[in-house]
Amino acid sequence: MKIIKRLLQVALIALIIIQFFRPELNNSNDETYAMVTKYEIPEKVQVILKGACLDCHSNTTEYPWYSKIQPVAWWLDDHVKHGKGDLNFSKFTHRRIGIQNHKFEEIVEMVEEHEMPLPSYTYLGLHPEAKLSNEQRTVLTDWAKQQMEKLKREYPADSLVLRRRK
Repeated sequence: MKIIKRLLQVALIALIIIQFFRPELNNSNDETYAMVTKYEIPEKVQVILKGACLDCHSNTTEYPWYSKIQPVAWWLDDHVKHGKGDLNFSKFTHRRIGIQNHKFEEIVEMVEEHEMPLPSYTYLGLHPEAKLSNEQRTVLTDWAKQQMEKLKREYPADSLVLRRRK
């Protein structure tokens, strides 16, 4: 029993100590190359993106109350870094046009297949605005498809192909 009590004390002390080591917040607010600078985003789509996508896929994360508790903050930081690595709406237009087109394809695929938003984002009723209805999924994917059609009209076909750099 003494060992268990001692282990609990050590765990509590460790939990207190790690509270002082926090990741940098994702709030640069740099929107120089944001998607909105080049693409029309209807209000309905903006609402969906804000509620379900932008916390992990932009430079403007709105952190929930529990993000101030370690080790949750580290987990969220890793989640945001990976999300921005895959798709960053704040730097969207900084990418080649072929990559932009491909990202729209990925949006359609991930949303239609219910791979996004991640289930972990809506666990336990957290982020209810991110739990997309079928209608919201359709609005988002139709919009992404329209953007791809617009790119097809504006750019040569070979520029929209995602090529590997040598």
